[in-house]
Amino acid sequence: MKVLFVSDIHGSFYYTKILRDIFRREEADKIVILGDLYYHGPCNDLSLEYNPMKVSEVLNSLKQYLYVVRGNCDSEVDEQISEFTFNDNLLLDFCNKKIYCTHGHKYNIDNIPNCEFDIMAYGHFHIGFIKKINNHIFINPGSLSLPKNGSVNSYILMDEKGIELKDIEGNIIDKLFF
Repeated sequence: MKVLFVSDIHGSFYYTKILRDIFRREEADKIVILGDLYYHGPCNDLSLEYNPMKVSEVLNSLKQYLYVVRGNCDSEVDEQISEFTFNDNLLLDFCNKKIYCTHGHKYNIDNIPNCEFDIMAYGHFHIGFIKKINNHIFINPGSLSLPKNGSVNSYILMDEKGIELKDIEGNIIDKLFF
Protein backbone atom coordinates (compact mmCIF):
# COMPACT_ATOMS: atom_id res chain seq x y z
CA MET A 1 0.00 0.00 0.00
CA LYS A 2 1.18 3.52 -0.83
CA VAL A 3 -0.05 6.49 1.20
CA LEU A 4 0.41 10.08 0.07
CA PHE A 5 0.62 12.76 2.80
CA VAL A 6 0.07 16.43 1.94
CA SER A 7 -0.70 19.53 3.92
CA ASP A 8 -1.41 23.23 3.70
CA ILE A 9 -2.98 23.57 0.24
CA HIS A 10 -4.45 26.94 1.30
CA GLY A 11 -6.93 27.23 -1.57
CA SER A 12 -4.48 26.80 -4.46
CA PHE A 13 -6.27 25.35 -7.46
CA TYR A 14 -2.90 25.21 -9.25
CA TYR A 15 -1.29 22.96 -6.62
CA THR A 16 -4.44 20.89 -6.11
CA LYS A 17 -4.25 19.89 -9.79
CA ILE A 18 -0.61 18.94 -9.15
CA LEU A 19 -1.75 16.88 -6.13
CA ARG A 20 -4.09 14.94 -8.43
CA ASP A 21 -1.19 14.37 -10.85
CA ILE A 22 1.14 13.26 -8.03
CA PHE A 23 -1.50 10.82 -6.76
CA ARG A 24 -1.71 9.23 -10.21
CA ARG A 25 2.05 9.33 -10.92
CA GLU A 26 2.94 7.74 -7.57
CA GLU A 27 0.11 5.19 -7.90
CA ALA A 28 -0.89 5.88 -4.29
CA ASP A 29 -3.81 4.09 -2.68
CA LYS A 30 -4.78 6.77 -0.14
CA ILE A 31 -4.26 10.49 0.44
CA VAL A 32 -3.98 11.94 3.94
CA ILE A 33 -4.49 15.71 3.98
CA LEU A 34 -3.17 17.22 7.20
CA GLY A 35 -5.26 20.39 7.19
CA ASP A 36 -5.57 23.91 5.84
CA LEU A 37 -7.33 22.98 2.62
CA TYR A 38 -9.14 26.10 1.43
CA TYR A 39 -8.49 29.33 3.32
CA HIS A 40 -5.09 31.06 3.08
CA GLY A 41 -5.09 32.42 6.66
CA PRO A 42 -4.09 35.89 7.81
CA CYS A 43 -0.34 35.10 7.95
CA ASN A 44 -0.03 33.77 4.38
CA ASP A 45 -0.06 35.37 0.97
CA LEU A 46 -2.72 34.21 -1.45
CA SER A 47 -1.67 30.92 -3.00
CA LEU A 48 -1.25 30.48 -6.76
CA GLU A 49 -4.64 30.33 -8.51
CA TYR A 50 -6.45 30.87 -5.19
CA ASN A 51 -9.90 29.35 -5.72
CA PRO A 52 -11.32 27.30 -2.83
CA MET A 53 -14.40 26.20 -4.81
CA LYS A 54 -12.25 24.71 -7.59
CA VAL A 55 -10.04 23.05 -4.94
CA SER A 56 -13.14 21.44 -3.42
CA GLU A 57 -14.21 20.13 -6.84
CA VAL A 58 -10.88 18.34 -7.33
CA LEU A 59 -10.79 17.01 -3.75
CA ASN A 60 -14.42 15.87 -3.97
CA SER A 61 -13.50 13.90 -7.11
CA LEU A 62 -10.90 12.07 -4.96
CA LYS A 63 -13.12 11.64 -1.89
CA GLN A 64 -12.96 7.83 -1.84
CA TYR A 65 -9.19 8.05 -1.33
CA LEU A 66 -9.12 10.82 1.27
CA TYR A 67 -8.51 11.00 4.99
CA VAL A 68 -8.68 14.63 6.11
CA VAL A 69 -7.58 16.38 9.30
CA ARG A 70 -8.90 19.84 10.18
CA GLY A 71 -6.27 22.57 10.27
CA ASN A 72 -6.25 25.86 12.12
CA CYS A 73 -7.46 27.66 8.96
CA ASP A 74 -10.30 25.18 8.31
CA SER A 75 -13.80 25.92 9.61
CA GLU A 76 -17.21 24.29 9.72
CA VAL A 77 -18.28 26.16 6.59
CA ASP A 78 -15.55 24.31 4.66
CA GLU A 79 -17.43 21.09 5.25
CA GLN A 80 -20.41 22.49 3.33
CA ILE A 81 -18.45 22.38 0.06
CA SER A 82 -16.68 19.10 0.88
CA GLU A 83 -18.05 15.62 0.24
CA PHE A 84 -15.71 14.14 2.86
CA THR A 85 -15.27 14.42 6.62
CA PHE A 86 -12.85 16.70 8.44
CA ASN A 87 -11.42 15.06 11.60
CA ASP A 88 -9.70 16.76 14.53
CA ASN A 89 -7.10 13.99 14.38
CA LEU A 90 -6.87 10.43 13.12
CA LEU A 91 -5.18 7.25 14.26
CA LEU A 92 -4.66 5.14 11.15
CA ASP A 93 -3.12 1.73 10.52
CA PHE A 94 -1.12 1.73 7.29
CA CYS A 95 1.87 -0.39 6.31
CA ASN A 96 1.87 -2.15 9.71
CA LYS A 97 2.35 1.20 11.49
CA LYS A 98 0.07 3.16 13.81
CA ILE A 99 0.02 6.70 12.44
CA TYR A 100 -1.28 9.61 14.49
CA CYS A 101 -2.39 12.35 12.08
CA THR A 102 -3.01 15.92 13.19
CA HIS A 103 -2.52 19.40 11.78
CA GLY A 104 0.37 20.37 14.04
CA HIS A 105 -0.81 23.61 15.62
CA LYS A 106 -1.68 21.77 18.87
CA TYR A 107 0.24 18.50 18.76
CA ASN A 108 3.66 18.19 17.15
CA ILE A 109 7.19 16.97 17.87
CA ASP A 110 7.38 19.41 20.81
CA ASN A 111 3.93 18.56 22.22
CA ILE A 112 3.21 14.85 21.78
CA PRO A 113 -0.35 13.56 22.31
CA ASN A 114 -1.07 11.00 24.99
CA CYS A 115 -1.66 7.99 22.76
CA GLU A 116 0.33 5.10 21.30
CA PHE A 117 1.72 5.58 17.80
CA ASP A 118 4.67 4.60 15.64
CA ILE A 119 4.52 7.63 13.37
CA MET A 120 3.18 11.12 13.99
CA ALA A 121 2.21 13.00 10.81
CA TYR A 122 1.46 16.72 10.84
CA GLY A 123 1.73 19.85 8.72
CA HIS A 124 1.16 23.47 9.84
CA PHE A 125 4.78 24.63 9.73
CA HIS A 126 5.12 24.50 5.91
CA ILE A 127 8.55 22.81 6.18
CA GLY A 128 8.93 19.15 5.28
CA PHE A 129 10.98 16.66 7.30
CA ILE A 130 11.38 13.08 8.48
CA LYS A 131 12.84 12.59 11.97
CA LYS A 132 13.32 9.48 14.07
CA ILE A 133 13.52 10.02 17.82
CA ASN A 134 13.80 6.91 19.98
CA ASN A 135 10.96 4.60 18.89
CA HIS A 136 8.90 7.30 17.17
CA ILE A 137 9.02 8.73 13.66
CA PHE A 138 7.82 12.28 13.03
CA ILE A 139 6.91 13.33 9.50
CA ASN A 140 5.82 16.62 8.00
CA PRO A 141 5.08 16.82 4.26
CA GLY A 142 5.68 20.57 4.24
CA SER A 143 3.28 22.72 2.26
CA LEU A 144 2.02 21.76 -1.14
CA SER A 145 1.44 25.42 -2.08
CA LEU A 146 3.19 27.80 0.36
CA PRO A 147 6.57 26.44 1.55
CA LYS A 148 8.45 28.51 4.11
CA ASN A 149 12.05 29.16 5.22
CA GLY A 150 13.59 28.22 1.89
CA SER A 151 11.90 24.82 1.72
CA VAL A 152 10.24 23.58 -1.47
CA ASN A 153 6.70 22.53 -2.38
CA SER A 154 6.64 18.97 -1.10
CA TYR A 155 4.78 15.83 -0.04
CA ILE A 156 5.48 12.51 1.67
CA LEU A 157 5.00 9.04 0.23
CA MET A 158 4.93 6.03 2.53
CA ASP A 159 4.83 2.32 1.78
CA GLU A 160 5.83 -0.92 3.53
CA LYS A 161 9.53 -0.21 2.87
CA GLY A 162 9.71 3.30 4.30
CA ILE A 163 9.00 7.01 3.96
CA GLU A 164 10.14 9.50 1.33
CA LEU A 165 9.89 13.29 1.41
CA LYS A 166 9.70 14.49 -2.20
CA ASP A 167 9.43 17.75 -4.09
CA ILE A 168 6.44 18.09 -6.42
CA GLU A 169 8.50 16.85 -9.38
CA GLY A 170 9.07 13.58 -7.51
CA ASN A 171 12.71 14.13 -6.53
CA ILE A 172 13.60 12.59 -3.18
CA ILE A 173 14.59 15.17 -0.54
CA ASP A 174 14.90 12.74 2.37
CA LYS A 175 14.04 9.12 3.12
CA LEU A 176 13.86 6.66 5.96
CA PHE A 177 13.68 2.88 5.58
CA PHE A 178 11.80 0.67 8.06
